[in-house]
Amino acid sequence: MFAALMSNRNKSVGAKAGAFAYSSKTFVTFSDLRALCVILLSDVPSPICAFSAESKSVRNAPTRTRGSASLVATLRAGAAWLLLSAVVTLSACHKEAEATAPEVRPVRTITVTVQPAGETVVLTGHVEAENEAALGFRIPGRMIERLVNVGDRVKPGQVLARLDPQDEQNGLRSAQANLAAAQGQLTQARNNFERQRRLVERGVSSRAEFDHAQEGLQTAQARVDDAEAQLKLASDRLSFTELKADAAGTVTARGAEAGEVVQAGQMIVRIARQDGRDAVFDVPAQLLRSALADAEITVHLAEDPSVTAVGRVREVGEQADPVTRTFQVKVGLTDPPPTMRLGLTVNGSVQLNSAPVITIPASALTRSNQQPAVWIVDPSKLTVSLRNIEVSRYDPGTIVVGQGLDTGDIVVTAGVQALHPDQKVRLLAPKL
Repeated sequence: MFAALMSNRNKSVGAKAGAFAYSSKTFVTFSDLRALCVILLSDVPSPICAFSAESKSVRNAPTRTRGSASLVATLRAGAAWLLLSAVVTLSACHKEAEATAPEVRPVRTITVTVQPAGETVVLTGHVEAENEAALGFRIPGRMIERLVNVGDRVKPGQVLARLDPQDEQNGLRSAQANLAAAQGQLTQARNNFERQRRLVERGVSSRAEFDHAQEGLQTAQARVDDAEAQLKLASDRLSFTELKADAAGTVTARGAEAGEVVQAGQMIVRIARQDGRDAVFDVPAQLLRSALADAEITVHLAEDPSVTAVGRVREVGEQADPVTRTFQVKVGLTDPPPTMRLGLTVNGSVQLNSAPVITIPASALTRSNQQPAVWIVDPSKLTVSLRNIEVSRYDPGTIVVGQGLDTGDIVVTAGVQALHPDQKVRLLAPKL
């Protein structure tokens, strides 16, 4: 009977062990392990004691009890080994599952749409005077004084700088002396001519002497005229030692300091005249082709968008910049506010006459194969992949895509630096 009981017990244990072995191939929970331990470590002496009660020989009971105790110890050791193996297996399975679990990264996206025609383009430029003049001395000399600085407002006729006038003053005095000498010679020649004329009329003097006196008078008169001209030149040169403003305006630059020897025509100060303001922009060639020829441009200060003015294109540069390949465009402003000062940064917006375009945020742009690219989300798999695009134009905060995107494509706009191909992503809610 004892053999039968042990056989049944072994079958039960074997069945549970087989179930555990099957489960370990799939998934084993700690509840399964607890049930297995209860079965393996259950109390064995009960059936053995029942067998001892039925036995007619009590003397054999202690011997069988000692055998049962040995069997229980063996079963408990086996259960402990199985439990330890299961725990190690479960721990390894959990670590493997954690190591192979794909990382799902949250990203922010937009859905590509085609913008309608007549897109508004914003460009950045600065304010300049419509007319600027570089003023300099008309004669060379040593500058002894500059009376204005950058930013000063000047009036017509205001003295801006002075040269050392000593040489010109000496020249003026010399011219005055030459004129006085020429005038004395003219007076003497005129008196001689009058005397010869009366003598000829009375027949006392010869005609040759009269002609000589007349020639002397003409020569003296010519010398006086020359002396007067030289005096005027000397006077002008003395006035040229003072540099004066020819119109009201603002000093925007200076080109020399007091004590320097300057040349004739060298820029001493630059004056921005107050007869107009221009907003100057560097415009790409494709924008020049698509913009309206007589479009009205709205200009506002970059630091204070409430300060605005309107204008129209006044001048377009004939040659592109050799570095940026852009053209300088001057927009004449109509009645600009006083706060729109020279040199301030402005933004100009213009309406384009172009076909529909695709625009995406500049934050979505990355590079792949040395070309501009964006991350595209597969809506069915929620994975990302790189796609090269062709950029038509860069605007502040956005880019205009020429080729590479279609309507309905989902483009990643935030988190592009931490992505890799076929990575799982989670789409965040769009910002309101």
